[in-house]
Amino acid sequence: MPKGEQHDIDCSHLLVETLGIEHYVINIGTTVDAFTEEFEKHMPMNSQAVINTPPRIRMTTLYAAAACLNGRVVNTCNLSEDWVGYSTKHGDAAGDFSPLSMLTVTEILQIGDYLGLPESLVHKVPIDGLCGKTDEENLGFTYAELDTYIRGLTDLSDKPELKDKIDRMHRNNLHKLQLMPKFEFEI
Repeated sequence: MPKGEQHDIDCSHLLVETLGIEHYVINIGTTVDAFTEEFEKHMPMNSQAVINTPPRIRMTTLYAAAACLNGRVVNTCNLSEDWVGYSTKHGDAAGDFSPLSMLTVTEILQIGDYLGLPESLVHKVPIDGLCGKTDEENLGFTYAELDTYIRGLTDLSDKPELKDKIDRMHRNNLHKLQLMPKFEFEI
C-alpha cells in the first residue's frame, strides 16, 4: 500500500512472489491527500496527525480487503517496536492476531535467515515507507542496542542517556500495549 511512489515497492513484490501470496497493490496516496484536504478545511493537522494518518488509512484498507476476501489482518509489530511505542494505534498496531509480538527484531532476522528467505528482504534497512527516514533514524538508536537491553544482555550502564531514552519511551507508550480502560460495572 504505497502512498504515491514507493521506492522499495520491489521488496514487497519479491516477498509475495517468494511466498506465493496473492496480492494487490492499492495506492493510498490519493486517499491520504483527500482526507488531509478535507480535514484541514476544519482545522490544521499537527505533526502527530500527519505522521499517524497514513498508517491508519493503510489499516482501514487492509480491513476492507480482509472483509472482501474473508480474511484476517496480521499485526506485524514486534517486541522491539512495541517496547518503545514505535507503532501507530489503530494503524500498524492493529490486527486480528500478532505472531511477532514477543520477538525482537534481532530474533525475527534470525528466523528469516533460518527459513532461507531472501537476504535482501531479511536484512533490508527497516523503513516504514511513509516518512522517508529509517526506523533507527526515527528512534535515535539501533535495534541491536534496543534488543540486547530488552533481553537483559546489557544494562546500558555505559550509555546512561540511551538507557534513559529507552526507559522513557517505554513508560510513555505503555498505553499502546494495555487494554483500553473501561468502566467497570458492579452488579
